[in-house]
Amino acid sequence: MQSFPIKVHQDPTEVPQKLALTRRDMLKGSGILFGSLTAGSTLALLAPSTAWAVELKTLTQTEGETLLRLGQVLFPHKKLPDAVYALLAKDLDADASADAGTAKLLRDGIASLNYLAGGNFLKLNAARRLEVVKAIEGQPFFNTVRGKCVVSLYDNEMAYAALGYPGSAWEKGGYITRGFQDLKWLPNPPASASPAPYLG
Repeated sequence: MQSFPIKVHQDPTEVPQKLALTRRDMLKGSGILFGSLTAGSTLALLAPSTAWAVELKTLTQTEGETLLRLGQVLFPHKKLPDAVYALLAKDLDADASADAGTAKLLRDGIASLNYLAGGNFLKLNAARRLEVVKAIEGQPFFNTVRGKCVVSLYDNEMAYAALGYPGSAWEKGGYITRGFQDLKWLPNPPASASPAPYLG
């Protein structure tokens, strides 16, 4: 790992010392979420690398991961990888960095999840996580995370690619020539479902 020499002058008569400052030291106190995309998946084919990382400035790695898993309980999608849910944690971390009240709300909410989990929300199976989340439904912490999910999870290029959304069509001439009839997720209707053409 590369180190950066830093000169420290405590006494002008002393010889300057060199201290090694590593990237790990620079990030001390912040959290990092990381993982990898499934090889061969839609996102892995589009991304420059299968590895991903999201740096948190205020929340710890465990707090960020708890918010990531909470997002998966609130808005479960098999097609969305952890990398997309990590964007939720990053956006909530940005809010926490900007406002001490939000940081306290998130930390208190995470603590309540762990309390209801009997220790650690992250160690629960999917069914128990759902039970714990239902127990806090309607509370300010729940509403804050759920509200952030709508934008963080769905308004990004990774989600578009994973869910098959082609993006805005207005500037490209509209949807008439860009998938208006592409209902690949529904079976073709029988001929009897459409009225016979009027021949006048």
